[in-house]
Amino acid sequence: MVDLPSVRRLEAVGFRAWPAASVHYDGSWLIRLNAGHDSKRLNSVNPLDPSDYRDIPVRLEKAARRFADYGRPLTVRQTPLTPPQLIAHMDGEGWTAFSHSTVMMADIAERDFGEGIDHLPIKDVGRFVDARIRIGKDDPKTKAALAEIINAIKPESGLFLFEDVESGPTAVSLVVQDNDLAGIMLFAVDEHFRRQGLGKAMLDVSLRWARLRGAKKAWLQVEADNEAALALYRSAGFSDVYNYLYRTPKA
Repeated sequence: MVDLPSVRRLEAVGFRAWPAASVHYDGSWLIRLNAGHDSKRLNSVNPLDPSDYRDIPVRLEKAARRFADYGRPLTVRQTPLTPPQLIAHMDGEGWTAFSHSTVMMADIAERDFGEGIDHLPIKDVGRFVDARIRIGKDDPKTKAALAEIINAIKPESGLFLFEDVESGPTAVSLVVQDNDLAGIMLFAVDEHFRRQGLGKAMLDVSLRWARLRGAKKAWLQVEADNEAALALYRSAGFSDVYNYLYRTPKA
């Protein structure tokens, strides 16, 4: 059984940690759009109340027009908060399901991170974004949009970057501190430096920084088929809280 209050809280902190440029509510359906970045989480309909299922076809059509204005396909993010009637409607219409992800959480209040801080966050957003794009092999054209998203984050955040003298950036992590919760975002390790303990070291650095600022628990989300990342997070004490996926109408 999924704990819906926990889901609601993690959804809320997740939206604050990854802010969309345009936010619109249709009842309890949160419609998020961003013209500059194609992140699915920034461009999706997010139902937030399982009991809000009135006028499903009409509301989806209205949302589709909003998405079309941004040049994007209508996308629904299906979580445990999605009304079963909406899921049944999408199933009946043959909507495609893709990008299954898992939201995980760990208690860090009593965790032993050793002595002191061995790595401090950087202040240069541009440098961090360049490193994230390089490690993730993303389109360099997304730099301005990604920097804008990071600069729009309201809660306190820390940008962590590991670098090799010869190879350049090797690992990155964005930590967003929201009261007693810390979100691990944009976490990535260069493919040439994996399986060397770098991921664990970056995760420890990120969590230590968050706990020193009052975080009691940490959360993150990871694609369900990323076995290496799941193994890393579970070894660090993270456990599954809920799953979500994205749905789009059949072409």
